[in-house]
Amino acid sequence: MVKNLYNWRNSDLNMSKLKRDLTLFDLIFYGVGIILGAGIYVLVGHATAEAGNAVWMSFVIAAIIASFTGLSYAELSSMYPKDAAEYTFVKTAFKDTTVGFVIGWLTFTMTIIAGAAVSLGFGQYLSSLTGVSAVTGAAALVILFATLNYTGIKISSRINIILTSLTVLGLLIIIAIGLPHIGSVDYFELPKGFIGIFGAAAIVFFAYLGFDEIVNVSEESKNAKRNVPKAIIISVAITTVIYILVALSAVSVVPWQHLGKSGTPMTLVAQQGMGDSAGMLLGIFALFATASTVLILMIAASRMLFGMAEDNVMPKALLKVGKRKTPYVCILIITIVSLAFIMYTGIKDIALLVDFSAFFVFAMINLSALILRFTQPNTKRLFKVPLSIGRVPLLPLLGFLISGYMILHFSIPLIWYGIIVMVAGYVFYKFYESGNIKK
Repeated sequence: MVKNLYNWRNSDLNMSKLKRDLTLFDLIFYGVGIILGAGIYVLVGHATAEAGNAVWMSFVIAAIIASFTGLSYAELSSMYPKDAAEYTFVKTAFKDTTVGFVIGWLTFTMTIIAGAAVSLGFGQYLSSLTGVSAVTGAAALVILFATLNYTGIKISSRINIILTSLTVLGLLIIIAIGLPHIGSVDYFELPKGFIGIFGAAAIVFFAYLGFDEIVNVSEESKNAKRNVPKAIIISVAITTVIYILVALSAVSVVPWQHLGKSGTPMTLVAQQGMGDSAGMLLGIFALFATASTVLILMIAASRMLFGMAEDNVMPKALLKVGKRKTPYVCILIITIVSLAFIMYTGIKDIALLVDFSAFFVFAMINLSALILRFTQPNTKRLFKVPLSIGRVPLLPLLGFLISGYMILHFSIPLIWYGIIVMVAGYVFYKFYESGNIKK
């Protein structure tokens, strides 16, 4: 259970402990559910426009980056299994609360924006099936899942298992449709050269986001120090295999030029392979996939806020826990901000902003794993990243270098947007620290 780290004097806040209900099985489904879905069902078309038939290579590059960073998360979470993980890891490594807060703020913002982007993906698929406005569908989903989030982590986890199972089934159908066509195209065709491959990797990396969110429910997980690292590794491995097979199948069935123009690429593949009825079926599966991702992102964002408030770097009102042992104030804030972001419908732009933020955060996480190998070599690690030269772990080093390199593939305006978000976080924290924002 979460320990109350601070005794608030003269306070009538109803603060309580979060309930540990999540098993390793739940955590794996949590990870697979958030990783699968949004990217492959919504953004693979945009990625194919950049990389052509070689889009599978972009998924491989993104998987390698995700794997390096995932291992760093696994090691750090085995040391500090807490909500607001990114804030905790960076603060501890740099011994600076301000730096940790800025990274936590960026992660928190990234998670909310990602949820808005994926909910818009849900809205697009719902619109293609029913004609309902994409924004209306996305907003309804956010409100529904805010209610579900409030009811408790256990029921949310059970709903996620169902949604994730249906997501995997839908992708297995795509793979089955594509298998007879494997070998029908040149999978090394590069319409924009290697620049296109890396540009597409920057887009599809959005599809791998999620393994990092597992650590943000550590305080609701059983035996978190062991189960969280295992769940990260297993979920990344499962989803990587599925993504590569789906990418190969998609371009084998539909010419990349057509796939690159589609807002509902998986539906197009199903229609080409099995007719309009199959396209409608895949549209329904896409609804489940995107819904699962939105649910988990909303849970992760609310727990991140809770964890930062627990460490006294966010207002203590965020520590209010209701009768159902969920942080209802955090959930309400996440819901309001998510609805605001939904009003902006440029899903590709949103995804790229999230990816830029993710690469920056992941660079800092890998760097934190490196630093702590030197500053805290004797701290117990139930999981340790393999392959080191002396005290230098090679995979976190590669994760840091590659994440930094990927940042260079974003446009200057997008980088400035990311910097603005971090500056806003810095200003907020300094006002909070000075007492100008109510603690």
